[in-house]
Amino acid sequence: MLYDLRLTLTYDYDAPVHGGRHHIRVAPSSVPGHQRVIASSLSFFPKPQRATSFIDFFGNMVSDVSFVEPHEKFEVRLTARVQVEDHVEQSDISPTMGQLALEVERYWSVQPDSPQHFLAASPRVQLVPDIKDYASAQSAHADTVLGKAMALCLAIHRDFEYDPKATDVETKPAEAFVLKKGVCQDFAHVMIAGLRGLGIPAGYVSGFLRTLPPPGKARLEGADAMHAWVRVWCGTTMGWVEFDPTNAMMAGADHIAIGHGRDYADVSPIVGVLRTHGSHETRQSVDVIRIE
Repeated sequence: MLYDLRLTLTYDYDAPVHGGRHHIRVAPSSVPGHQRVIASSLSFFPKPQRATSFIDFFGNMVSDVSFVEPHEKFEVRLTARVQVEDHVEQSDISPTMGQLALEVERYWSVQPDSPQHFLAASPRVQLVPDIKDYASAQSAHADTVLGKAMALCLAIHRDFEYDPKATDVETKPAEAFVLKKGVCQDFAHVMIAGLRGLGIPAGYVSGFLRTLPPPGKARLEGADAMHAWVRVWCGTTMGWVEFDPTNAMMAGADHIAIGHGRDYADVSPIVGVLRTHGSHETRQSVDVIRIE
């Protein structure tokens, strides 16, 4: 699948900002065997006094921008063309839990994709006994790692209500689990916490999701979405497999990855510091256009 992407992130500040520095992770990266970035361009308004870029530990593209001049608004614009491989249904050749433990133990690597990085608690994902018990109960009938991951994915979709007003970006998995409400970030964090509690390596994926308008309705410009889903290490042979608990499915050709990490903290679209007072409003516009 070939896609054109357009993203605009706008921050309107109550009071002028006097200096600031931000790390921005919104540009997609090429992932061998999954997606290839053909072209990508990132621009900022106002223009930063300093701008550099680098690749972080997990292979994500990061733009480092700094401001000195006062400004009351900050806008990030991305345009990109990305080729995404069609999803191919895989046979379940993942190990049982006992076999998985042996494979993880024998996986002697600290490379970014090593399952060793994705087993313990991380900044935004705590290992909560209640979530572990839920994951265990929902996946008890499954014998393999892939089967358990899919069972938990489907259970979260069934038992949790999508409600953007119930949580915010700082909500912890334990809080979303009690509410049984939230958004894609919450569902991904709960699934990651549950799988890690069982001893299954799991990580966070940020990206874009192409959405389809209702039958008979025209596509609305800017109506697509940034999205989050889960990657699960299904053993040495299968490697990493991605699941979308918000939509009860494996991630497919309509899922376009921006970044991978342990949780949202590793792939937040923007993080930084600035000097100001008051609050700010954030607006987002996303277009994922399939090129026939």
